Amino acid sequence: MILTNENYFSLEASREYLSVSQYKDFVGTLGKVACEAQAIAKLNGEWDIEKSPALLVGSYVDSHFEGTLDLFKAQNSGIFTKQGGLKADYRKAEEIINRIERDEYFMKSMSGEKQVIMTADLFDAKWKIKIDSYLKNRCIVDLKVMKSLKEIKHIKDYGYMDFVQYWGYDIQGAIYQEVVYQNTGERLPFYIAAASKEKETDIEIIYIDDQHLKEKLIEVESNTHKILSLKNGEYEPIWCCTCDYCKRTKVLTKPIHFSELLGEI
Repeated sequence: MILTNENYFSLEASREYLSVSQYKDFVGTLGKVACEAQAIAKLNGEWDIEKSPALLVGSYVDSHFEGTLDLFKAQNSGIFTKQGGLKADYRKAEEIINRIERDEYFMKSMSGEKQVIMTADLFDAKWKIKIDSYLKNRCIVDLKVMKSLKEIKHIKDYGYMDFVQYWGYDIQGAIYQEVVYQNTGERLPFYIAAASKEKETDIEIIYIDDQHLKEKLIEVESNTHKILSLKNGEYEPIWCCTCDYCKRTKVLTKPIHFSELLGEI
């Protein structure tokens, strides 16, 4: 199928193409446990992730900069008052936008072509990407609205880390860079244009070096065949037993020992 803004997030597109978000559904990140069962349920149209206030704040900011705010408002009318303003839980979105627009360097990074769709064949799979700000011949920029930019995360066996690695945005950078390269022959630098939801919005333009992206791409290659096999029904998906989908659908067959409540710490 030919991808457009209208069908990019459709089930049909998700079944035909791999994307960064789908990859992370199947494989997870250092900060997000994967659930193959939930990933398959999403592809089957049996499960969808609830839009939390925090997620909607980020989506509002995204929509503003991509020029689709009217559509966002129509699809999420519940976050607005009868007078047309944002409800209290969502007003931070306007503060974030105002802070971003006061910074010339940040706005320069967001000045590229918006929501550029590209596809490529990588590792025997069809991939799709949608770039927030594509500055042709210069760089790839993705907008992220985070709880905090400097909050330190800790993962067992890995130690302390930043939000980029914790949420797998370096994986996104690796895939985006490679897909753009396959389409243009140019290996462009990848940046994250980040803003925080803190009381005083923090902003940064974050560069992820090419060597790190290369290492992440090798990791993606090693996982892609398993994902394709799962999508093709060749394996039974593994249940994580911790996500909302697993809680909603699990069927008890026996008791567990109390020590199992902690899982793997």
